[in-house]
Amino acid sequence: MTDNDKNQPLVLVVDDDPMNIDILLEVLHDEYQLGVAKNGLKALEYVEKAKPDLILLDIMMPEMNGYEVCERIKSSPKTKDIAIIFLTALQDAANKTKGFELGAIDYITKPFNTMEVKARVQTHLAIKKMSKELSNQNVILKKSVEEKTEEVQKILKSVIQAMAHMAETRDPYTAGHQQRVSGLACIIAEKMSMSSNDIETIRIAGILHDIGKIRIPVDILNRPGSILDAEYELLKIHPQIGFDLLIDIPFSRPIAQIVYEHHEKLDGTGYPRGITGDEILMEAKIIAVADVMEAMSSHRPYRPALGSKFAVKQIVKNKGTHFDPEVVEICRVLFEEEGFSF
Repeated sequence: MTDNDKNQPLVLVVDDDPMNIDILLEVLHDEYQLGVAKNGLKALEYVEKAKPDLILLDIMMPEMNGYEVCERIKSSPKTKDIAIIFLTALQDAANKTKGFELGAIDYITKPFNTMEVKARVQTHLAIKKMSKELSNQNVILKKSVEEKTEEVQKILKSVIQAMAHMAETRDPYTAGHQQRVSGLACIIAEKMSMSSNDIETIRIAGILHDIGKIRIPVDILNRPGSILDAEYELLKIHPQIGFDLLIDIPFSRPIAQIVYEHHEKLDGTGYPRGITGDEILMEAKIIAVADVMEAMSSHRPYRPALGSKFAVKQIVKNKGTHFDPEVVEICRVLFEEEGFSF
């Protein structure tokens, strides 16, 4: 372990190639405490003793590969919360998907881009810190309900906004998307006479609905042209990732569940679980319609903006199969009769 400030996060580098280890240590040594393990067994021993904040884990290693190491770490209650970023030269989307399914939060491709290494490590440690702070803040709020103050609420709101902003900064083409979806979803909820608590739930879930894209490779989010089937399968993981990021934050409302379900469809053709009808939360149904409206109305790297008129036609076309009929009708009236625009 390096002799840096003990208050700095501890990052464990696991790789059987000394050259790769040297590169990563050189890139990270100024900002973090660093540990090194040259194989899977040594990595598990180190994790058991030191409990690092984040692990940079090579996939292709002899005896025990990175997937096995990740699975062992995530299967233990003592170490399951440690963040893992895979180091790999594998370009196949299926291999990357496997890593996410095992509980890894990201991957970095070889040969290393030093700026990318710094950015990804910094980003994920910041998310972990903010999630911990938000979780701690909610514990305090639960213990002392009567001591809630306007200042604490502002802090909570700021952390939520910061998490959403962090996801959107990786994808400049959708900057502001989550805010616009949240705004439209809240107006629809008001038109449905939902309670103020339910509308606030939708506001927060709308702001965070794409937080899972923080772990989707930037080259997939920003690449022009049609998305390949394998890339689409990787993109479809983002509701699950969002759920995993938010589930341990003790919100008083089902924020994580709404984020998890915002791509589900009434007829069961949605993802990630393919649930149907009343199995889907109404808040998620509202965000689903608002999400499609904003996405189709806006420019994307793979196509120009299609406009709100086209978007309305699409949600009406899929009313009752993909989208809740009441939500669709309210949205249609907003755009076609009341002059709503983003």
